[in-house]
Amino acid sequence: MGAVYHNHNSFVSSLDTAGKVITCKAAVAWGPGQPLVIQDVRVAPPQKMEVRLKVLFTSICHTDLSAWKGENEAQRAYPRILGHEAAGIVESVGEGVEDIKKGDHVVPIFQGECGSCMCCKNQKTNLCQKFGVNPLKSVMENDGKTRFSTKDGSPIFHFLNTSTFSEYTVIDSACAVRIDPKAPLEKMTLLSCGVSTGVGAAWNVADVQPGSSVAIFGLGAVGLAVSTESIKTKACSFITNIAWFIPCGEVIESGMEQVAEGARVRGASKIIGVDINPTKFTKGKAVGITDFINPKDLEVPVHEKIVAITEGGVDCSFECAGNLEVLREAFLSTHMGWGLTVLLGIHPSPKLLPLHPMELFDGRQIVGSVFGGYKGKTQLPKLAQKCMCGTLNLDEFITHELPFHKINEAFQLLVDGKSLRCLLHL
Repeated sequence: MGAVYHNHNSFVSSLDTAGKVITCKAAVAWGPGQPLVIQDVRVAPPQKMEVRLKVLFTSICHTDLSAWKGENEAQRAYPRILGHEAAGIVESVGEGVEDIKKGDHVVPIFQGECGSCMCCKNQKTNLCQKFGVNPLKSVMENDGKTRFSTKDGSPIFHFLNTSTFSEYTVIDSACAVRIDPKAPLEKMTLLSCGVSTGVGAAWNVADVQPGSSVAIFGLGAVGLAVSTESIKTKACSFITNIAWFIPCGEVIESGMEQVAEGARVRGASKIIGVDINPTKFTKGKAVGITDFINPKDLEVPVHEKIVAITEGGVDCSFECAGNLEVLREAFLSTHMGWGLTVLLGIHPSPKLLPLHPMELFDGRQIVGSVFGGYKGKTQLPKLAQKCMCGTLNLDEFITHELPFHKINEAFQLLVDGKSLRCLLHL
């Protein structure tokens, strides 16, 4: 693959497109649930503090699926170019961009890092006041306009600061992470969202320690990433449990695979997967899951089963399903006195937390996590290095690969629950 990247680098370097509009292929969403249309679009040059990226690989997660379905009416904007997991090479940069140059290998991120706001300057958070994730945002920050348009000049809206379902895209420099050019770009695609979200939840947010126990509720790509992080360093760890659960067979963006990966590498010795879909268990074993529970087979609530087999509950639980009932099970599965629940799943329901304030006096805590707590531009390159040296195994997460023009088939694989990540080659 190194030669392939070299060829792409040569191709990008030879382009005389800086400052010009580029016409390329993109998969455009024209309405909720409608098949994406592969069509010619015009991509304007990057403006001040923006980067234009030649996308080489992109993948699909459930956030894209939800947006494509238009499940949240307030977030609908059409026509729109979706996609937020990708990797590519910089074609050109706008005025003021100094940390990235033409030819750099880049991973776009939905959770940006401007470096100058109060949040970016505070080491306690990875949020960014200017370029944080915002599903309602559909234009560029710089001028409130789009960089995409149809051949007749009509605007095409952006998505999650990235819009990667296009051969070329324009993103804010705060959302572009430069990575080692030796890193395999097809695998680096996963760092845009799923792996970073799941592994980071285990490493950064929960700070899973050797000897701790972990429960993961949700069997999607992110969830499995948390688990792998806990078993790899077996010599110094005795993590006892990791449990997962997915309601109605649906996997939300923050799924079990990446959470499991994160916990495994941190040294988990016993990882319990909980899911109503037994077909998920095979994939779970590949990332270190040792035991599985199907809630349908239980006569007691899941948390009671977990408390029983862990002799009091787990140290950390991860809710990756986006379901309030599952969130409560995750919360009650943790040990009284110190248990921590990390919220990863997307919750579309207007209902509030299913907890009574007095339950917090039992010493259990709950916290939300965005992008695994990673400050993208400053910390993600180090995660890429860990992937390159084999600390993390990304191969298990890419279950399918297709050419870009078959993107609708890739969406169907996700709808049918047959894929964790389908990598699209542009």
